[in-house]
Amino acid sequence: MKKKVAIVGAGVSGLASIRSCLEEGLEPTCFERSDDVGGLWKFSDHTEEGRASIYRSVFTNSSKEMMCFPDFPYPDDFPNFMHNSKLQEYIVSFAKEKNLLKYIQFETFVTSINKCPDFSTTGKWEVTTEKNGKTETAVFDAVMICSGHHVYPHLPKDSFPGLNRFKGKCFHSRDYKEPGMWKGKRALVIGLGNSGCDIAAELSHTAQRVVISSRSGSWVMSRVWDDGYPWDMLVITRFQTFLKNNLPTAISDWWYMRQMNARFKHENYGLMPLNGTLRKEPVFNDELPARILCGTVTIKPNVKEFTETSAVFEDGTVFEDIDCVIFATGYGYAYPFLDDSIIKSRNNEVTLYKGIFPPQLEKPTMAVIGLVQSLGAAIPTTDLQARWAAQVIKGTCILPSVKDMMDDIDEKMGKKLKWFGNSETIQTDYIVYMDELASFIGAKPNILQLFLKDPRLAIEVFFGPCSPYQFRLEGPGKWSGARNAILTQWDRSLKPMKTRVVSGVQKPCTYLLRLLAVPILLIAVCLVLI
Repeated sequence: MKKKVAIVGAGVSGLASIRSCLEEGLEPTCFERSDDVGGLWKFSDHTEEGRASIYRSVFTNSSKEMMCFPDFPYPDDFPNFMHNSKLQEYIVSFAKEKNLLKYIQFETFVTSINKCPDFSTTGKWEVTTEKNGKTETAVFDAVMICSGHHVYPHLPKDSFPGLNRFKGKCFHSRDYKEPGMWKGKRALVIGLGNSGCDIAAELSHTAQRVVISSRSGSWVMSRVWDDGYPWDMLVITRFQTFLKNNLPTAISDWWYMRQMNARFKHENYGLMPLNGTLRKEPVFNDELPARILCGTVTIKPNVKEFTETSAVFEDGTVFEDIDCVIFATGYGYAYPFLDDSIIKSRNNEVTLYKGIFPPQLEKPTMAVIGLVQSLGAAIPTTDLQARWAAQVIKGTCILPSVKDMMDDIDEKMGKKLKWFGNSETIQTDYIVYMDELASFIGAKPNILQLFLKDPRLAIEVFFGPCSPYQFRLEGPGKWSGARNAILTQWDRSLKPMKTRVVSGVQKPCTYLLRLLAVPILLIAVCLVLI
């Protein structure tokens, strides 16, 4: 009999999980509390309990060639960076193309997931759901949790003395939808992440004044990178990852900070991170530096205290007559339908092997899909996570012992502390992580073999963008169109901009320069070591 798998959530993680279960001969049932697929990317003009929420103007930070399902490229005419409605259109078309909708029970809320009494021998789970006031419980062989990590807002009001006296409006960025109601007002945004910067830049066009308060600063990157190409198609490459992980730390840090400061000097804008060498997730905003230059956005340090109408910052300056305070302070990780001790099995920290499997379970029949963050896009990450998880559930792949898994988690925490400054972060090194998962299922590209058999493809794979297609070149789930998709990815990225052709299309021609860079960097390393 086919193993039955319960999947919680029909966003990109849930759809990837349904498809992966089907590829492995499992029987998926997906429970989605809303009436449509898309999860985070399904815009609603009001917030809904237990669902992710975005504002109307959200665009993607990853370009289309880097954030597709690996065997389902975006249409040629789709823009490189998409409005949320365009991405939702793609997600729906993927679900229809792969015939996934029939496995989803919409408007069905998962209220609890508990181990069956015989879990230690069977690994089965009791899943209780509610629909139209009616409660049902069913037994499943495995569970894949795909409900995301942008649902439960982190609102640290206790960290701001006097906030309870503040008479203006105070809310989390989750509740922000559009700028209209704040025209002519004075707004304070707490937090320098992607949402905070987007909201501040948008408000600055109509508000009287906008101030961003940041405790630690942040690197701000543009979607438009060298020579006008999408940032991630030039930055997220195997070549750059190889250099970052193999060069001496001093050279790697210098190179990283030089890249981050290439567009503008963050020190001059009050944006410089406290520790600029940490690889914390940067902010992507094409407009913020210009808004600061124009004086419509001001950057301030952390808020020391609030009064009834103002905020006093740690540098002693005051922002008076504030109409609203928007907390862009991120989200917490919560699964109210599940016993906390399963996911947070040690010191109340999220403890998952490879960011997916709770290591202390007697049977590896639960997987958390999508609870990682990196410079890379979510869709290809969740696709690869789901492929491995489905094989573990089926029994094709075997997890290590509990001790080995815990040792691996501890080792990764040490590396996270070094790279990101926080051992508990869900951030990870995108290409290293993807290769690790791909190696478990035999889908990791063999670069050396490619150079011997298919040099043209090998050069594109190693020096070009590490696009999702690379992880469907070989192994289970191999896609016959992967090679061509890699070799034509620049054509698709340039196609939507060819609305007024003035000359031949200019693709990046930097492979020779990159090859020459290798001996130059080796010489630099030798000089440092002498």
